[in-house]
Amino acid sequence: MADKHLSTQFDSELNAVSSRVMELGGLVEAQLRLAIYALSQFSAESANQVIEAEHRVNAMELDIDRELSSIIARRQPTARDLRLLMAISKTTANLERAGDEATKIARMVKSIILSGAARALPSSDLRVAAELASDLLRKALDAFARLDTAAAVSIVKEDDQIDEEFDGFVRKLITYMMEDPRTISPSLDLLFIAKAIERIGDHAKNIAEFIIYIVKGADVRHSPIDQIESAAK
Repeated sequence: MADKHLSTQFDSELNAVSSRVMELGGLVEAQLRLAIYALSQFSAESANQVIEAEHRVNAMELDIDRELSSIIARRQPTARDLRLLMAISKTTANLERAGDEATKIARMVKSIILSGAARALPSSDLRVAAELASDLLRKALDAFARLDTAAAVSIVKEDDQIDEEFDGFVRKLITYMMEDPRTISPSLDLLFIAKAIERIGDHAKNIAEFIIYIVKGADVRHSPIDQIESAAK
């Protein structure tokens, strides 16, 4: 991932921790895909599998964080290397939080199943946004592995589409609840699912912004897209 250093051991440690981050990303991706399947099929079994995977994601995030702290303490890295290590730490945290959102989706799916209103709700409208979020997370991990700033900018732009899907779904869900007040409770579960999907897109966007920070040294969080594009060049 990073340029070669005078210390071969340092390179080895960086590569090892980067590989662990990608492993964590793969685990969260699988968790999210399973959560989307649970939502599309209202599968309690799949939802339970997502929930059971949460402790593995949390444990791996803690392991990576401990390893990063150890590297910083032992190697006392220079500015660019410290940027890389801090960005890896923040990326790991965002992946863990994306896993938390997948778990929230699974828990809400179980709640909807228990309500008995699963088939009466417009859950299919969420699948497009969920697939977009899953694809965005995959792209973010790929861009992070290659430190691809052009791909990072593209990811930031794509997150806006997920936000638009969320806003449109909320408007539709409000109308749906007004027409049939009996569905208010399970509809609120769908609203929480929609918000979790939006947050997963936000975490993918955060990872993309960290890529620009690593490569260019520019903190582009909360910046307009034109400033992000300029910083990434």
